[in-house]
Amino acid sequence: MDHGGSLGRARALFPNALLPFVDLSTGINPHSYPLFDLPATSLSRLPETGRGRELTEIAASTYGAPSPANVVAAPGTQILLPRVASLIRPGKALVLGPTYAEHARAAAIAGHEVSGVSDFAALADADLAIIVNPNNPDGRVIERDRLLVLAAGLRARGGLLVVDEAFMDVGPREHSLAGDVGQGGIVVLRSFGKFFGLAGVRLGFALSDTPTVDLLETQFGPWAVAGPALEYGIRALADIGWQDAMRISLAEASARLDALFGRFGVSVAGGTTLFRYLGLADAAGLFSALGEHGILLRHFSDRPHVLRAGLPGSDEEWRRLEFALAGWASRRDDGAREIAR
Repeated sequence: MDHGGSLGRARALFPNALLPFVDLSTGINPHSYPLFDLPATSLSRLPETGRGRELTEIAASTYGAPSPANVVAAPGTQILLPRVASLIRPGKALVLGPTYAEHARAAAIAGHEVSGVSDFAALADADLAIIVNPNNPDGRVIERDRLLVLAAGLRARGGLLVVDEAFMDVGPREHSLAGDVGQGGIVVLRSFGKFFGLAGVRLGFALSDTPTVDLLETQFGPWAVAGPALEYGIRALADIGWQDAMRISLAEASARLDALFGRFGVSVAGGTTLFRYLGLADAAGLFSALGEHGILLRHFSDRPHVLRAGLPGSDEEWRRLEFALAGWASRRDDGAREIAR
């Protein structure tokens, strides 16, 4: 599958690029939660059951789930996808897109007949309906009331609504379904690594009714979450002050990025405060021009006129992006003048 974040692919595409790469191809926060010294036992011993319970208690409080019994922790949401898709018998799976491609792949692995749809109303005909909210890559948000109506219709005939809220930490949290999972027929996925900038920790959560959580926990068995991930999850999810300050900082950085792209005539068509969604005719040219300068954006083979850009993480990265954009814009303008002649 084609995903962002692969520096190996970037080196193959741009072998003469300035190094190190400025990787703007993911939606991962470049300002990670502060690292700290882990207790040696987090590596030398199997994780304690009580520590796992503490993690789900804090996750339930932070995400707004009804109780810790509505939360299962996993080594990343990626590993949850096919298991969640297998919660109902194989049938018709509809994915509201365009969006993150792994949902369709996971549903197919679970035996479903998978289609992508662009109309929210079409999801009512699904056995398994999958929505990313806010959406990746365009930031589209589906309102909570509409999601609850859809969930009720699916639940009435044994269907399931899966809402991937990987970017809800920086989204409109009033539209999260985390507090509604006890109704049944709903699974909400929450990613730890993106907002906290610790994707390598591999930690994620599924929020659902208690029987579904019990089933998922049984499938994972004991020690599903590694000791270091437990420690980072417990501390970071409980640090509400850091989270609130980071949301403000990310909003300021995304506004700065919008202004920078705007200076060079690049339209920002959407996104979240962790990534911006760009629409332009010369998307391929911009991707290549920045890549040659060692700046990696996310391109989409099936959507050649859009790009996604994450946030620079340092003053040096901001300067490199500005310099590369200026060079691309200059060549673009020179080309336009040549055509005009």
